[in-house]
Amino acid sequence: MDKKEIYKMLEEIEEPMLGVDIVNLGLVYEVCVKDDRDVEIVLTTRNEDCMLADYIALSAREHLAGQMGNLEHIDIKMVSAPKWTQDRMSKYAKYLLDL
Repeated sequence: MDKKEIYKMLEEIEEPMLGVDIVNLGLVYEVCVKDDRDVEIVLTTRNEDCMLADYIALSAREHLAGQMGNLEHIDIKMVSAPKWTQDRMSKYAKYLLDL
């Protein structure tokens, strides 16, 4: 298992209000594969008061656990700094959102 695999799986998680995946939105700040059984992911939301933070974290954890049954520990950290901006979005996400 490597970072690319994790990022690919996280691309399957959509931010529910926008319908665009969390990777292309730039909500995934970091993926750290500690060994073949432990993963740490640092996520953010589009704004500090986002009521979807828990939903996004839970969706990511459940999706990874379902796809990678050999994982023993999936640590999801939600952070508010650095603050998310549209600059973090991929060209693909901007295209989908007509920005």
